[in-house]
Amino acid sequence: MIALAAGTASEAWAQGDALCARDVLIANSMQRQALDQLEGAGDDQASQCRVWRRHVDTMRRISGVYGRCLSGPERKEKLAQVQGSETEFGGLVRSRCKGF
Repeated sequence: MIALAAGTASEAWAQGDALCARDVLIANSMQRQALDQLEGAGDDQASQCRVWRRHVDTMRRISGVYGRCLSGPERKEKLAQVQGSETEFGGLVRSRCKGF
């Protein structure tokens, strides 16, 4: 009975690792796409605000994945990147996107 429980726990752990590996790959891709979208945001304020809002939402989602799935220096570095970007663009949305 104890061996069965231990086997089930290790299987769940392995599935969690696989899910995190997949989630981190997706988060990395989302981060690259978000940066590409910022570069192509356009010149008009409405377009920029729309892209900035989407960027802030994406950075929040990515931050959750990195916080849950990474550890050590990589976790610290990646979280600093996405949280800093979220803060920066959140400030732009608050200051420049009223009415858009």
